Amino acid sequence: MPRKPTKGRTRPAEIVREYGPYPHHVRGVTFDGHDVWFAGGSLIQSFDPQSGQTGRSLAVAAEAGTAFDGRHFFQIAGDRIQKIDPETGKVLSTLPVPGQGKGAGLTWAEGALWVAEHQERRIHRIDPETGAVLRTIESTRFVTGVTFVDGDLWHGTWEGDESDLRRVDPETGEVLECLTMPEGTFVTGLESDGRDLFYCGGGPTGKVRAVRRPKRT
Repeated sequence: MPRKPTKGRTRPAEIVREYGPYPHHVRGVTFDGHDVWFAGGSLIQSFDPQSGQTGRSLAVAAEAGTAFDGRHFFQIAGDRIQKIDPETGKVLSTLPVPGQGKGAGLTWAEGALWVAEHQERRIHRIDPETGAVLRTIESTRFVTGVTFVDGDLWHGTWEGDESDLRRVDPETGEVLECLTMPEGTFVTGLESDGRDLFYCGGGPTGKVRAVRRPKRT
């Protein structure tokens, strides 16, 4: 299915590094300020973004998006979002995944969780205490990972053999900028390092790719 044109600027994504392959299907991705973590099905696995070497892991159901709020991990498992102690891996509480209960990407920003509803092409901003949906924006493609950086909302897409990263208006969902990934290079999870890189999950390849975040013009 060909990509539909977007209103914003479109350019090729600049992949600056590949990590792995790791022996896991890479789903959600997050960053704790030091290590990158990814959801690997039955665990959340960390690795050092400088060396690529794996570090600690937490044994917890980890089937889709992953987020970190500075104190806890949040991890999608089926139709629920688990709040997890990052030291012990203990699940402290759970929230329902909004919509049809089929969440994909997950991130923390502006005091809330943002959840991608994959095939429904939607992103929900939800209350992290109650799970109540505070806002919903629409996309024109299947939505995978989501992240915020410098007040900008970015999300990944994966439809057919095509994926891209999109900067969108967090109020309306209008596409402001699009980075197209090479054909056959999938984006599952997505997280910013808070500076100039995105970490992109590579799904069944077991890889995580670092993509350069373009400077705003």
